[in-house]
Amino acid sequence: MTVTSPRREGEERRERALRRPAPAPGRAPSLLDSFNYAVEGIIHVLRTQRNLRIHVAIAIGVLAAAIALGVERLELIALLLAIAFVLVAEMVNSAIEGAIDVSTTSFDPNAKLAKDIAAGAVLIASITAVGIGYLVFAHAAAHRTTRLLDRVRDAPAEITLVALVLVTLVVIATKAWTGRGTPLRGGLPSGHAALAFAGWMAATYVIGDDHRFLVSSLTFVMALLVAQTRVEAGVHSALEVFYGGALGALVTLAVFQVLS
Repeated sequence: MTVTSPRREGEERRERALRRPAPAPGRAPSLLDSFNYAVEGIIHVLRTQRNLRIHVAIAIGVLAAAIALGVERLELIALLLAIAFVLVAEMVNSAIEGAIDVSTTSFDPNAKLAKDIAAGAVLIASITAVGIGYLVFAHAAAHRTTRLLDRVRDAPAEITLVALVLVTLVVIATKAWTGRGTPLRGGLPSGHAALAFAGWMAATYVIGDDHRFLVSSLTFVMALLVAQTRVEAGVHSALEVFYGGALGALVTLAVFQVLS
């Protein structure tokens, strides 16, 4: 079995592109050719750019959530425009980086500046999309989450402490049972992720109705960042982090429902 390196695969794709029949001299590409070139460009960016794949995955999740929550037509239009804004900015950024890499083989301050400006455009687009998404989902999901959480009475802070202690004990017991890692580093599950998502669930229950959605969203994002750092640092695998996050959230949910 022959194993082809990523560099060799890239060279083969370029060779196939060069072998592609070009339009005859003096003749503009047909409409079908133009569509083919555009689709090939999209496929190439998806294959080679990790950030665009992340944006596409988030876009799919956002649209699925919008459909599930039944957002209004204008809100859905705003989400679609924000998603397109981010994807276009990311593709233009990739095109600029590719053109600069081809045009220069040595370090050029102006080339670096051009790349930084293109990356800044993607950042602005992403921040704008996050703001639009929050405004849409804060309106669409606030009432549903309030009705769901109001089924459980308001819980005092002591229950939060009980939940966090119980999560810690379950994490240590699980690590002792699996025999992997230490209580504070490595192994199944991730204790940091478990406590982070336990804090998210506790904050969601304790905060009042007026600021519940905002605080819950912020603590959830912080919990995701904690989980991401454990994976990027090489301390835990994605499965260990996922298991820890699910464990912390579910144990805290159970504690609040039983004791409140």
